Parts: sequence; C-alpha cells; structure tokens
Amino acid sequence: MDYPKITDLIPQRPPFLFVDKITNLSENKISTSLTLSGNEDFFKGHFPGNPIMPGVLLQEALFQTGAALMSQKTGTGLGVVTRVQNAKFKNMVKPQDTLEMEVELVDSLANASFMKGTTRVNGKIVLSLEFAVASIQG
Repeated sequence: MDYPKITDLIPQRPPFLFVDKITNLSENKISTSLTLSGNEDFFKGHFPGNPIMPGVLLQEALFQTGAALMSQKTGTGLGVVTRVQNAKFKNMVKPQDTLEMEVELVDSLANASFMKGTTRVNGKIVLSLEFAVASIQG
C-alpha cells in the first residue's frame, strides 16, 4: 500500500524532521520510521565518543508522527504539544538505529487530541509516553 510522504502531512523539514516514512496508517493509528545515518549534528555533541540520540528528540519524533495522524484526520498537521506525561525512556538510541514509531489517537475534544506513543529499536521499546496536542491554524 502506498502512503503519503511525511512532508505532505506535516510542516517540519530537515534538519528538524525526525520521520523518514509512514509504514502503516489507519483512522486512529499511525506507524512511522526513521533510520539514523550517524551523521546527524546532535550525535556530534551528545556525546562525543558515545553518541546517543537526545530524549527530547525521541519525543519530537513521536510528536511529528502524531501530527501526521492529525493531518490525515483533520487536514492540518500543525499543532502544539500541550501536555506530556508518563514518559519512560527504556533504552538508548545509537547511530545507524532505525526508530519504529507508533502513535494512537486515544480521544479528541474540540481542537485537542490525546495520544499515546511508543518507539522501538529492533523490537525493544526505547520510549513510551502519552501526550496532548492542540490543533492550530497556520
């Protein structure tokens, strides 16, 4: 099945785009991926000699995945994160890893979407969290 390009759904662009492709998309759930080359700028300083992807960027990748789901449902992938809770970092992400991300829409109310997301590398959870996003007009 062909899915839309991520750049057709959300406004982020390199170097602040943390989703390579959409791998599955349904009404209330989306799966995406990101393969890290190891040449990303954040690896140069976080941490030299032992590079790991910053947790805040792992969260951003899930937020971008959620924005793509919102865009598919509502026509706008522009939103602001209003709440993050129950974030659990379980493993580190290294150069050449492929992030496998899944976000599910749990509930929505007016312009607010409540989601939960999980990121895996090689089948192992590296991050799970719940977040809320408010859709805004660009």
